[in-house]
Amino acid sequence: MSLFHTDSFQKRKWLAPALCLLLLIFLIPLLALAYLINDLNEPMEIQGESILFMVESGTSLTRVANELESMDLIDNSGSMTLYARIQRTAASIQSGEYELTAGMTSMDFLRKMLAGDTYQYRITLIEGWTLEQALNEIWSDSNIVRELNSNSGELVADSLNLVEESVEGLLYPDTYFFTRGTTDREILTRAYERMKEVLTEAWESRLGTLPYNDAYDALIMASIIEKESAEESERGHIAGVFVRRLELGMRLQSDPTVIYGMGDNFDGDIRREDLLEETAYNTYRINGLPPTPIALAGIDSINASLNPLPSDYLYFVSRGNGTHYFSSTLQEHNDAVSRFQLESQ
Repeated sequence: MSLFHTDSFQKRKWLAPALCLLLLIFLIPLLALAYLINDLNEPMEIQGESILFMVESGTSLTRVANELESMDLIDNSGSMTLYARIQRTAASIQSGEYELTAGMTSMDFLRKMLAGDTYQYRITLIEGWTLEQALNEIWSDSNIVRELNSNSGELVADSLNLVEESVEGLLYPDTYFFTRGTTDREILTRAYERMKEVLTEAWESRLGTLPYNDAYDALIMASIIEKESAEESERGHIAGVFVRRLELGMRLQSDPTVIYGMGDNFDGDIRREDLLEETAYNTYRINGLPPTPIALAGIDSINASLNPLPSDYLYFVSRGNGTHYFSSTLQEHNDAVSRFQLESQ
């Protein structure tokens, strides 16, 4: 019996150290991981509300972490790289420009890089702008790479491989978000595709029979409405006037089309000789619609062109305060023109 008890004692003597060793083998990595996670969840030393940090293409996480430490944004670059290696995500960070905000932790930033959650700039294309104005706005943004060398609607359309002859009026006025390094082509393509979506949806829900050959004609009309009035409540009536004129074979006689056709020759005033000059856009001289839109039309003008308000109005004149006076007869219109011109003097 004494020999049996001696063997059991010997086994128990070695079992305790072995269990302690196994415990340490598992415990030490867990403690180390807990330390890393705790360190990565400490707020970064960001001055102000935010800063932008660029991760160049091909940059390793080690280099990113070292740069953060050199900028005094974090205290220990090794924590980020070691944690990512343990998680096997070190090679999965994505390049781009990232916004680091006050209170953000290294863990937050690591997740951003893994998700490719890069900083988004914005640019807004305004209703009523011409293609030239839209391009000038795009080209003035240093975060957008310029690839196009012309503001010609025809040349831009050809460069974007569009089926339309000109891109004038085919960009949807809206705010577009983009990352640094986006090209002007990409912005224009997005605005073009968005306009196609909006116009197609509006065209499919149009009201009854209208004097348009297709949705593009409706867009041309919408661009004229956009330039005629910024007053939303008037656009349906303006559309009604122009639609009835088309149906009756009357010329549109829209001043904004004349101005567009004058190009750089327009100095702020339309003279009698300007109304008599024959251009493709002078609707005092041509029948029907001009060949292309004259501006970026918003959704309200597009809807108005496809849903004109019924009335017997055939004329309208500016009151001088942003609104218009509508008339059914030429005599009433001429009287209104005389009255409002006199008041404006």
